[in-house]
Amino acid sequence: MIRPAVLTDAPQAMPILMQIIHDMEIPIVQEIGETKTEALFEAAFAAPDYRYGYRQMLVYVDDATQNVLGICVGYPAAKEATIDAALQPYLAQFDLPSELRLFTDVEARPGEWYLDSLAVAPAAQGQGIGGQLLDFLPAWLKEQGETVISLNVDLGNPKAKQLYSHHGFKKTGEIMIGAHRYEHLQRALN
Repeated sequence: MIRPAVLTDAPQAMPILMQIIHDMEIPIVQEIGETKTEALFEAAFAAPDYRYGYRQMLVYVDDATQNVLGICVGYPAAKEATIDAALQPYLAQFDLPSELRLFTDVEARPGEWYLDSLAVAPAAQGQGIGGQLLDFLPAWLKEQGETVISLNVDLGNPKAKQLYSHHGFKKTGEIMIGAHRYEHLQRALN
């Protein structure tokens, strides 16, 4: 079952998200450590307007166990400039400076709904969960008035690119995010 995330999903959703954070090799995350970063994200999950807050996340939940097996995080590009402001009140709880910024690159283009993160728990990978989340998005986003989904896929991850291409995403350019080059992909919502 796919549904909007709720506050109690944080302990299961954040380790899934951290797979992506790990792969991004974000210098600040490497400096403060992934364990502390995950704890920070889990606390900030309660902030509805934060990039990784519960309102920006859909979860794939196993019907039998109710375990979160996949996540999908995104937001309209118009929110990108302020999407991380809600993290600021949580920084002091983790002895981090108030000026800390984890994400400084512009990742979305105007008019897009930006798919920031799509990830599946390691034990559930290869079962079609990522594809189901991608299939769920168009109808769900059209109800919200969105017309285009975008995402960035690391050039070093051809398997992910193949998944996105299979689900109708097409390359519209390239972008640097941190130290990695990504292809910017879009899918129109017809």
